[in-house]
Formats: sequence, C-alpha cells, structure tokens
Amino acid sequence: MQRGAKRAAITGVCVVVVAGVGFGGYQLYTHETSDGTSVNSASGKVPTGPLTAAQVRSTANAFLAAWSSGDTAKAAGMTDDTAQASSQLTAFRTAFKATAVTAKATAPSTGASSAPSAAASTGTGTATASPDKVPFSVNASFTYNGQHTAWKYASALTVTRDSTTGEPVVAWAPSVVYPALKQGQTLEAGVTAPPPTEIVDRRGAVLTGAKYPSLSGILDQLRTRYGTKTQGTPSMAIEVKGSDGKAGTVLHALASGTPGKPLSTTIDATLQAEAERAVTTQGPDASVVSVQPSTGDILAVADNPAAGYNKAMLGQYASGSTFKVITASTLLSTGKYTPNSPLPCPSTITYGGRTFHNVEGENFANATTVATDFAASCNTAFISTANVLPDGAVEAEAKDVFGLGLTWNTGVSSWDGKVPAGTGSLKASTYIGQGEVQLNPLNMASVAATAKSGVFHQPIIVSPSLDHRTIAVAPRQLSPTVDSEIQSMMRLTARSGTAEPTIGTLSGDVGAKTGTAEVDGQTKPNSWFIAYRGDVAAAAVVPNTGDGYKYAGKIVTAILAAS
Repeated sequence: MQRGAKRAAITGVCVVVVAGVGFGGYQLYTHETSDGTSVNSASGKVPTGPLTAAQVRSTANAFLAAWSSGDTAKAAGMTDDTAQASSQLTAFRTAFKATAVTAKATAPSTGASSAPSAAASTGTGTATASPDKVPFSVNASFTYNGQHTAWKYASALTVTRDSTTGEPVVAWAPSVVYPALKQGQTLEAGVTAPPPTEIVDRRGAVLTGAKYPSLSGILDQLRTRYGTKTQGTPSMAIEVKGSDGKAGTVLHALASGTPGKPLSTTIDATLQAEAERAVTTQGPDASVVSVQPSTGDILAVADNPAAGYNKAMLGQYASGSTFKVITASTLLSTGKYTPNSPLPCPSTITYGGRTFHNVEGENFANATTVATDFAASCNTAFISTANVLPDGAVEAEAKDVFGLGLTWNTGVSSWDGKVPAGTGSLKASTYIGQGEVQLNPLNMASVAATAKSGVFHQPIIVSPSLDHRTIAVAPRQLSPTVDSEIQSMMRLTARSGTAEPTIGTLSGDVGAKTGTAEVDGQTKPNSWFIAYRGDVAAAAVVPNTGDGYKYAGKIVTAILAAS
C-alpha cells in the first residue's frame, strides 16, 4: 500500500459525528446521584461512591444522543476530557465526511448485568460484567469523493465520576470511537491505492506493466505522484493509525479511485518495446536507458529481470572506460591537447603507488594519439594525463558540465551519480571509471546525450509543468570546439574502434564508447556500452560478465537501429 499522498488524519481520539438521531434501546433517565446530594447542594459535598444503574444509563444515553445529533460541544461536555473529545468529534465529520450517524445503546447496564467490555464487543478478549459499561451500536454514513458508504459496528463506553465535580461523565477513550483502538492509536482517512490513471507514451500509446514489464514499477510511481494532478482521485479508507504514525488495519472503504486525464510521459513505445526485447535476449542482469540528447527526455528504460528493483535508474556501478568521455573532455578543454596530440599507450603505468594495466595488455608506446587511445580504450594513456590535470579537474567536469551528482528530479526515483574527488591512485582510477565512481545506465545515457548535444539536459520522464519541480542545470557546457572533438572521437570508436564490431554497420551520425570495469568481489568485470545516433542516445550495462561489452553493445545497437 502506498501512502505518498497527504492523509486526512485525526490526532488523539477519533469519533463519528453526524446529524440525524436514530436512538432506541431504552429510555433516557433523569439524573440522580448515588447519595442523594449534588455538587450544588447546600452541603457543598462532592458525590462519591458507585454510580447507580440509572445514572450510568442516563449519562450514556445523553452522550449518545448528542453524538448522533451532531452537537459536538454538548457531547464533549459529557466526557472527562472535553478538549480532546470536542476536537475529535469535530475532526471526524471533516476528515471522513460523515453525513449521518446513529449511536444507539443496545442493552441496559445494571449492577448484575453482563454488559460487554470494548474487547468483548469485537469478539476479542474476555467479557466482563461491569455496571459502568454501556454497549452501543454505531451506524454511520459517509459521502466521500461523491461516493456513498455505510459503516456499522459495535462498541462500548464507560461512565465514571468526574474527578472534580463528582458528576457522572463518559470516560473518554479511543475505544469509544472504535472498540479495537488502543491508547495512542487514531483513525485516519488514508490512501489505499493511487488514482487508476491511464499512462501514455509521447505519442499517446497506452503504457501498461503487462506489455512493458520494466515500466511496471515506474508506472506505479507515476500514478502515485501525478494521478491527482490529472484530476484523478485515489481509493480512500478509514484506517487505524499507530502511535508511530504508520497506518495499519483498513476498517472501512470510503471511496474507490477514479481516473482523470491520461498522463503523458516522454517514453517512446517503439523504443521501449525494443529495449524490453533486447535486455532479455542479450544478457543476464542487463539494464538500458535511452535519452533524447536535444531535450533530456527519457525514451526507454528496461531491466532484466523486469520485476522489482529499477537497476537502470537506481543502480550503482563502476562505469569503466565509458567514463573516458568525461576524462577526454577535461583534457581537451585545457586547450593543450587535441584529438591528434600524441599520447603514448604503454602496457602498464604506475600512479599513486598502484600499477594499472590495459584490459587486453595493449602496448602502443609511441604510435598513438588522444583519438586512437580513446577508440582503442587505452587505460594507461588516460591515466597518464593525471600528471597533467590538477586534482579534482575530472570530477568537476563530471558535475559542472555533464551534470553527474547534481540533484536530478526525473519524475520518478533515480540515482544522480557519484564521482567523488580523489588523489593518488584513487584519482587515477576515476579517470577510467573505477575506484569510487558509481553510475548507472540513466547517468551514462545522459553522458552520451550531453556529448551529442554539447549541453546537459537533465533527464525527465514527465514534464516539470505537472508539479513545477526544479530541474538540474549544469553550470557550464562544452565549448563548440571540444564538443566537436568529442563527437569525432566517438565516431572513430564506432567506425573503427572497440565499438565497431557491434555498431559499425549502423547508418547515420553514430558515436560510441565501450567500457569494462573491474570491481572488487566480482569474478568478472562490468561490461558497458554507450552510443548515440542522431537525436537518440542510449547506455547499457551487463554486470559481472566480462563479455568484452558484446551484449551491452547489442542492446544499445538494437535500440538505436529502431530509432
């Protein structure tokens, strides 16, 4: 049960309030004291001792009559806690929108009677004979969100002497409202299900969890967050609220949810269908996200398996060499390097006391440039630039240009990425997307999209106009020169580099970057693939496979081919 919507809660003790009296069972009795005196008598004595049956009956009947008539002030004045009773009697009418209540005593209470306790009236506990208890029934009617319901139940109240005046009063307790309520518990009008909102893709095609399993949890979130903003209403019920503030047992359904207008998303149903197919056929535990570079619109999200955790948007993985898009951007932005600048690629390099190697032991000591190192995904070449770039430079580029680590408000739950600043070997690890770098396909699809457009557009799945949420804006953007250079290197990677075996035959303006990431505790590295084609970008990860990014590449290629 989701409870993200605002609840109409009744604090303290909740009771039923309504106009319209339907009272019976036995007559009202005139007031009398147990010892023939009253607080107003000439003697000034405060009555003490047990109440008579007549006092118990007359007090209970008067309270029930006032409660039924809707005279909350009068009913509250007949209790030993006027403030609490008055507050709750009034609140119940507003919170549950009661239209009528009949509170009726069900049997007279005498000294030898077997009037049931509150527990006994609900079929729990052990019945006790008490001359001070009066069992009663409640028949309440409600009109909530235009829907009419009736609620019938039995309860009991206790009549006691007021500690100051000695007069008989109703002992205020949660069980007066509903017999199962304990001290500290209240009743509330709670959401039991969000509005049954129809959710559609960017062109109006209906999206369902049955047809697109990876979207199931996302669609539920969207209904919860935005169903009422499309004029839908949620399913509501009277529930028990514990002293810890958590809702528990549902006691009475107030209203079924009603749909509003269809909720439009940025999803492209065609690409979503392809993404669903691709993650199930191209590798276990795979995830993929597609983003539109010009807008940041999320076009597709898919996970294998589809049920449960949305790894594509919430996962946290080392991104491997796909992160070199950011490292290269930082290097080129210094103005000291171009794609054609020489940059050796030795088989190993030591930095910060740690020795790093290339995935397949490549050694191109003197015949490489920044561009060819990028296309071949040479780790040692990019780690060597840690001697040129100041501490924190790559991490700042990740945040200030590519938006990683900013607060993203996509419209559903998502992880914004983590690229912490480091020195020594941690700095070097960051340059190749390892160490403490934590990203997911959503983040890396955005990186590919930023490389294509030159500007970070925070990914979204529904328009910010729905809730006026704040969208992250990166402080800087790629210069036209650097952006052009990054795209040229991604095209080289797609056409003749590590991405070529998978995406090389795809027509149009295509750029890509592959990556693997070694992770402590895993037997095999994470495999990554990011790419763009025209105005569609995508990123996929297949963790712990060591498949040379083959499966991840096929997933991304399938989506871009369908765009």
